Amino acid sequence: MDGCIHCQNTIPMEQGGTMIISADSNKLFTIIKETFTRHNIKFQLRRLNILIPYDYIRQLQSLTELLQDTLSQKERHSLRGNIINEKNIPDMVMFPLYSYEEIEQRILNPAYVKIIQEQHFTSHMQPIFCTQEESVYGYEFLLRPSREDFPFYPGELFSFSRRSGMHSMLDSQARINAIRTGSEKLGEEEMLFINFLPSSIYDPAHCLKSTFEAVDTYQVNPKRLVFEVVETEQIHDMTHLKTIFHEYQKSGVKVALDDIGSGFATNDVLQELRPDYAKIDRQIIQNCHLDENKLETIEEISRVSKEQGTFLLAEGIENKAEYMAVKKLVDYCQGYYFAKPEKDPYVSYSLR
Repeated sequence: MDGCIHCQNTIPMEQGGTMIISADSNKLFTIIKETFTRHNIKFQLRRLNILIPYDYIRQLQSLTELLQDTLSQKERHSLRGNIINEKNIPDMVMFPLYSYEEIEQRILNPAYVKIIQEQHFTSHMQPIFCTQEESVYGYEFLLRPSREDFPFYPGELFSFSRRSGMHSMLDSQARINAIRTGSEKLGEEEMLFINFLPSSIYDPAHCLKSTFEAVDTYQVNPKRLVFEVVETEQIHDMTHLKTIFHEYQKSGVKVALDDIGSGFATNDVLQELRPDYAKIDRQIIQNCHLDENKLETIEEISRVSKEQGTFLLAEGIENKAEYMAVKKLVDYCQGYYFAKPEKDPYVSYSLR
């Protein structure tokens, strides 16, 4: 029986319990049994399920490392499993089975699991400026560590969350954290730009409930929210992304498309999705004042955006020359030239 590991709150690993491994072939089942027998590992059999009791996380890691040495990646990919917070499981009890590779990642990276499950992170804010009025328009919310004893790089944490099947959990928690932070630290005018992973939202109507509940709980006007596809996410299903955009927009929330001008985010995609906001890829912005091809690309993106009513934002601006080169072509700008992400909003704002 398959279940959805992505939205579960916790997977108990620190305390003792039982690791369950399920093989879909007798050959693989026999290999695992014989391996455990040779290494004096105690286990029970339930049809094609192997139940291994454990007392602490290091035992789980040793089991995982043993299977890595014994089985190929393809063989491990075919396995299913679970971790149950009990050592004595009655015969008639049914339990969901998940991807073994995801469970393997969790076992080998317990610190990342703890960060996500216990939410040891906070939201920092980087201001977004309106080029016409030269004032703060809003903030992008970026995930940062909240405890020194649980450090992480955001990119690595999100990469782990994908490998371990925890990306839906992390993505949802990050959105809620940003909404709460914005309600506590900002006024009632600034826009909140919040990232999301399309692949983490398998059913928009269901998966976004917690986000909209947070909007109600923290009394944030939905019209102030802009949810944007994160820069590392690739669009594999345009129809699915359109459905997500529609779910956001029908609730009064705006949407943004990231990395316009590179990779999957072409002008054709921009025209098909018609987001409220579009962000030009930072690689195009970098040294654009020295590159005619980049400026022509920015001009074309600006033309398409204006024609369809999409507001255009240049991110990753690191010096005055870059800013002056794009100022008249975009509606908003963002980057280290103006301000770095901080835990609190800035006291004074001005474009230099």
